[in-house]
Amino acid sequence: MQLHAIEQSAHFDCKKEIQNPDKFLKSVNYFVNNMSVSIIGIKKKKLNFHARFSAKQRIYKYIIFNRLSRPSIEKERGWHIIKKLDISLMKKGAKKFLGTKDFSTFRSSSCNAKSPIRTMKAIKIKSIKGRVEIQFKSQSFLQQQVRSMVGCLKYLAEKKWDLKKFDLVLKSKKRSLCAPPAPAEGLFLEKVIY
Repeated sequence: MQLHAIEQSAHFDCKKEIQNPDKFLKSVNYFVNNMSVSIIGIKKKKLNFHARFSAKQRIYKYIIFNRLSRPSIEKERGWHIIKKLDISLMKKGAKKFLGTKDFSTFRSSSCNAKSPIRTMKAIKIKSIKGRVEIQFKSQSFLQQQVRSMVGCLKYLAEKKWDLKKFDLVLKSKKRSLCAPPAPAEGLFLEKVIY
């Protein structure tokens, strides 16, 4: 699986104070840059800070290239779909995800979250010259939730499903009714808000 992160945080505990943050940053980047990771900043946090559990909001973005030709510069940075998507229908479907709901339909069978209940704060969809960007904002997500929701939105936008069927799948809480999840290469962790 290939997930991209535009902005991500990590934390570590350190017994000694870092005397030269720039030198430390260069040293860490020396070891991680060959793994396509760049650390751009270090901040001192309180001892109770946790990069995962202290997050107030997470923003994920999914990119679809909706055109005949495959992307070359952005190869493996989005889902290439040739069939024309109905963006207005996709937006109507996305509205049904908003609010606090049971997202069992969109949860991976290997997900070990205690509850399938999540609150979707916002979903924005924009389409410019065959590039569709779908942005999801929530405090937390279930495993494979975003990719599964995008897969269902694609079915709706291709008119394989109508809004009634889309709503039925959402409310069913049955993973077996979910459309196939979108491929991982189009998924980006855009921002984590603390």
